[in-house]
Amino acid sequence: MKYRFMEENRSAFEVKKMCRSLKMSRSGYYRWRERGQSTRARENEELVKAIKESHRKSRECYGSPRITEDLQEMGYRCSKNRIARLMRKQGIAAKMQRRFKVTTHSKHKLPVADNVLQRNFSAEKPNSVWASDITYVQTDEGWLYLAAILDVYSRQIVGWSMKERLTQELTISAFHQAIGRRNPGPRLIFHSDRGIQYASHDFRNLLKRKGFVQSMSGKGNCYDNAIMETFFHTLKTELIYFERYETKEDARRSIFEYIEVFYNRVRRHSSLHYKSPTEFEQLVRAA
Repeated sequence: MKYRFMEENRSAFEVKKMCRSLKMSRSGYYRWRERGQSTRARENEELVKAIKESHRKSRECYGSPRITEDLQEMGYRCSKNRIARLMRKQGIAAKMQRRFKVTTHSKHKLPVADNVLQRNFSAEKPNSVWASDITYVQTDEGWLYLAAILDVYSRQIVGWSMKERLTQELTISAFHQAIGRRNPGPRLIFHSDRGIQYASHDFRNLLKRKGFVQSMSGKGNCYDNAIMETFFHTLKTELIYFERYETKEDARRSIFEYIEVFYNRVRRHSSLHYKSPTEFEQLVRAA
């Protein structure tokens, strides 16, 4: 305890004076200090190995907060500051994120729904609020269009579809997949932008037959569907911007693996106390 006191106060008092006051030998203090530094060095070596493995498994997407969660779950005693310091020293960092450009177009004369959600991106239980949107994926063979449906409660992607044409069949296909997987009851709020694919007669009828409440963003306001913009930003800055897809099939396989294997089941979400969507729902059901 005396040696620890000296170590904590060595910047304020001379070691020689502290040793005299505490009746301790300087040689004993320095031997204690060397042993402590050696132990710390060995611990850091083990932590660096674990950091590198966590970073690899995260596809180099994790920064220090998520890697700290990984290591603590594995039983390591470590702080976020210590992990961040070791990562900087080793040159380990999350992939650089490029700016994500929003590309929403909704010029049509079809009916639009009121904004029921009003930017309240939270839900008390699964299958009570879903959000959806469409984005673009470039390949050497041309564009692919991705529609995704997200459960606001757990951030899980419950349905998605990729097609070569930007039609209502894209959103309808994603919708059918979500219904088949989750089988939600009536009164679910389905939120999207004002895109023609969501405002079409066929899509609105699907929602009506299920007893869902349709909600749409305000005109030209991407923040009204920010939860989907966040997902697409994550998808693009963690995967798509680092890939070159020679074929459309390459893109389909890559995005399938990212959503179904990594995003839903592995990737830690800060809004879910650093649990994956699947794990978060499992823990809630168990509780």
